[in-house]
Amino acid sequence: MAKKGTAKRSRNPLAAAPVMEPMQLGGIETSVLDNGPGRGGRIAWVNTGAGLRYKVAIDRGLDIADAEFLGQSLTWHSGTGLKRASGAVSQGLDWLHGFYGGLLVSCGPLNTGAPCVDEGDSLGLHGTHSNSAATIESVINPDPAAGRFEMSITGIVRTARVFDPNVELRRTIRSTLGQPVIHVHDHFINRGNTRVPHAWLLHINFGYPLLEPGASTYCYAGKLTPRKDSVGWFTRRKDFRAAPKPQEAHRGSGEVFTYVDPKAGSGGRVVCGVVNQARKFGVMIEFSKREFPRLGNWQHWGPEGAYVGALEPMTGGVEGRDIDRARGWLRNLDPGETCDYRYAITATNKPADLRRILSLNTQRV
Repeated sequence: MAKKGTAKRSRNPLAAAPVMEPMQLGGIETSVLDNGPGRGGRIAWVNTGAGLRYKVAIDRGLDIADAEFLGQSLTWHSGTGLKRASGAVSQGLDWLHGFYGGLLVSCGPLNTGAPCVDEGDSLGLHGTHSNSAATIESVINPDPAAGRFEMSITGIVRTARVFDPNVELRRTIRSTLGQPVIHVHDHFINRGNTRVPHAWLLHINFGYPLLEPGASTYCYAGKLTPRKDSVGWFTRRKDFRAAPKPQEAHRGSGEVFTYVDPKAGSGGRVVCGVVNQARKFGVMIEFSKREFPRLGNWQHWGPEGAYVGALEPMTGGVEGRDIDRARGWLRNLDPGETCDYRYAITATNKPADLRRILSLNTQRV
């Protein structure tokens, strides 16, 4: 208990820093890109002051593009670059023309997965969210001198047309000064007057040097159900989680994918991630199994810059909304109904954290 007349000491290690400008330690800086395919797009650089730095793409659904930890990239960047959002690329496989990679690309909110026609609606790959700009509500920076260490950016992304749907996402991304963690809270509300389908998938992408042949491994526990075209990869290989050398079979559009029925721990929370055992750093993802009933593991071990994979918490699947509807995986939102998703992405080089993530691969299902 603090003595009368004295301030309670903060546990944050940066609390003892001498008086200085807060941005010297970390914080959020907004700017506008002035060159390349993303020219004119708004971004926000977030520096946690703990080795984790990431770029929020405000005009791409408030998703996260670049991310680095202690100067090492965590994610993969495609050849498209971070383009400006375009509502014109919403059919078929158009989504791939703007898939820049990035740490977090959100898919939905009306459909995820393959293009399809569902109850008369023609739906493109992974929905429209990634090509929707956000309206910023707030940017809050830390102020250690005032005892405030949290930083956050909050915005609204709306998916709407006349006669519905009218679905609003309020997303808050926050970090705490001195901690290499990204916390995300996605709050959806159906602002329309009709019932609408709802699907949400987090495309969390990894690349070199986090993903490195012979050094890295995906980490997760749960029963696997490989996609039909990927059964051999996940059933005949003991090391199906391990990053192999580039695969000639993955040149072009070659890939493998499996669903995971993730094993939940305390409070229904799921932990998964990626560890580079040679470089001794990794990423841990935490989410609620109630909110995301399944996890996807996408692996695309292509040569010449196409070496990438993802862990994908999801509400539905990746074969198309019509198939999700048929197998009972499709959610709906009634007028005024809300739903929430809370998840965290942590970068770490602490041996105890890495052992915890790696131990997932030895857990019995």
